[in-house]
Amino acid sequence: MAATACSTALLGVAGARLPAGAPPTVLLPRRNFSPLRLQAAASGDELVDDLKAKWDAVENKSTVLTYAGGAIVAVWFSSVIVGAVNSLPLLPKIMELVGLGYTGWFVYRYLLFKERRKELADDVESLKKSIAGTEAE
Repeated sequence: MAATACSTALLGVAGARLPAGAPPTVLLPRRNFSPLRLQAAASGDELVDDLKAKWDAVENKSTVLTYAGGAIVAVWFSSVIVGAVNSLPLLPKIMELVGLGYTGWFVYRYLLFKERRKELADDVESLKKSIAGTEAE
């Protein structure tokens, strides 16, 4: 009974029913996996191997672990601070207004006009280059 109700709902036709011996996969659309998805699955193993190789190449493992632990503590501490600020009665609404105001300013400043969108794209590219270290000094 549930299979026929499901098939009726999925087909959208009143009174439509599956044949008695029909497999339920008749209703599912055929999905072709793109090469990108297969490549992503294959690159998952490559990613793990690459991370292992990079970890083995690290000389100061204790320093890396200390920084990672510090980052985890910082994220936890910031979530505690946000929770404390959120528990104050008026402050979350003020922060929401500040966020809405900043969003409005950002849209006006960078997204509203074409030349400013180009400026934003240039700034983002410059930031990416400076982070990646490919910018000439």
